[in-house]
Amino acid sequence: MKVALFVPCYIDQFYPQVGIATLQLLEKLGVTAHFPAQQTCCGQPLANSGCERDALPIYQHFVQTFQDYDYVVAPSGSCVYHVRKHFDKLDQTAAVQHVRGAAYDLIDFISTVLKVDTLPGAFPHKVGLHLSCHGQRGLHQANESEMTPVRDGQLRRLLASLDGIELTHLNRNDECCGFGGTFCVSEAGISARMGQDRVADHVLNGTQVLTGSDMSCLMHLEGIVRRAKMPIRVMHAAEILNGVVA
Repeated sequence: MKVALFVPCYIDQFYPQVGIATLQLLEKLGVTAHFPAQQTCCGQPLANSGCERDALPIYQHFVQTFQDYDYVVAPSGSCVYHVRKHFDKLDQTAAVQHVRGAAYDLIDFISTVLKVDTLPGAFPHKVGLHLSCHGQRGLHQANESEMTPVRDGQLRRLLASLDGIELTHLNRNDECCGFGGTFCVSEAGISARMGQDRVADHVLNGTQVLTGSDMSCLMHLEGIVRRAKMPIRVMHAAEILNGVVA
């Protein structure tokens, strides 16, 4: 299969190690991923700001960049959700429909396409899992607490397979972190308070490493952790999994 790696703009600028870890993890799982150098943003920031018409040329460029690949894999559920759900604003040509269906979050790709639910390796830490809203309720990568008390999902299963790991039992398992893209700018006070509440749940229950599959949420939470000098390390799931898989 022909796989492309899409690295979201904020990861490219602020967390390049997450893009590198994603590429290396895919290679360890037997996938050769290509990185089209002409790729840019998926257009989500403009759309979130109410300027979706201005984002259409970005959408078109994204399709042109990735239309020849079987799968487009990204370490960000929010960007993948945007491609799948918001590219309906384009004329639904065969290329557009193909790219929308080919876009996968990294963890979803590992679980659904590669059909990998367990990984060898050890990570002897207490790990708190943050479920991003786009990944959980948009891409259905994990159970929703309003539907069932059972806590299960793709990333939870992968992490639970590692030796020595302990997953934090949070009081509010799938509460939003408050990032919300441009929401954290337009409603900064509410966004920050939501993030503080989310981090407090992890601190209260002993999280040592806070992880998830969407770096945008983790970026928001890490900012709160750093400002408050909390004893928590924030890592994207790709960094954890790439570090333990030989």
